[in-house]
Parts: sequence; C-alpha cells; structure tokens
Amino acid sequence: MQLDHKHLVLRAEVINCPAEESLHEVLEWMKNLIKKIDMKLMQGPAISYVDQPGNRGTTCMALIETSHIVIHIWDELEPGIIQLDIYSCKEFKLDIVMNHIKQYFNVINIQYKFLDRTSGMKIIDES
Repeated sequence: MQLDHKHLVLRAEVINCPAEESLHEVLEWMKNLIKKIDMKLMQGPAISYVDQPGNRGTTCMALIETSHIVIHIWDELEPGIIQLDIYSCKEFKLDIVMNHIKQYFNVINIQYKFLDRTSGMKIIDES
C-alpha cells in the first residue's frame, strides 16, 4: 500500500478575525475541521495568543494520526490574515476545507497551493 502525501498551504484575507477572547471558538473550529475531513486527532489541539505588536494573533495546532494541521491568525491587520497548513498521508478533500473556512470566517480573498507529494518530485542523485 502506498501512502498519500497531500499538503495544503492556504492564505486568506478575512474581515472577522477572532480576537484573544475567542480562543475557544478557534479550538472548536479546528476540532470540527478534523472531523469534517475524516482525520483522527492524536494530540491537541493546542492554542496560544501572541500579543506582540506587528505579530499579534492566534496560533492553533493539532497532531493528527496522519501528520498535522496548523492555523495562524493575525487579527491586528485590516483585513486580517489567516495562514493554514494541512499535511496528511491520508487523502482529504480540498472543497471541505474551503467550505469550512468560508462558513466561519468572512473571507474576502483566498489563495492556496494543494501539493501532491506522493509523486512528481524531482529526484537528485547526490552519489
């Protein structure tokens, strides 16, 4: 059996970034995302808020059975910025992730790369 190696890197501009007092909402968002993409939570999610000017916002991460999910949210910018990273050795559906982001955040712009690292990578022979 060959494992999948799927990697989503996503950046979104949003209007309603959750602030420090909304950490519980981000935790619930992460737990729901894990369920929706049919992953198994191994550890976390863990969440933290950074109150440093120029870098203020929330980071939430979860270890899943097949790798990890991390979201960074910068709430002091207008619009706010979200960076999401999902890496998994199990297939997951991009449209489910996109819909989950759009249901919770007021997205005004979204960009992403969805990489299939299973094949197509250049092999360099260093020998």
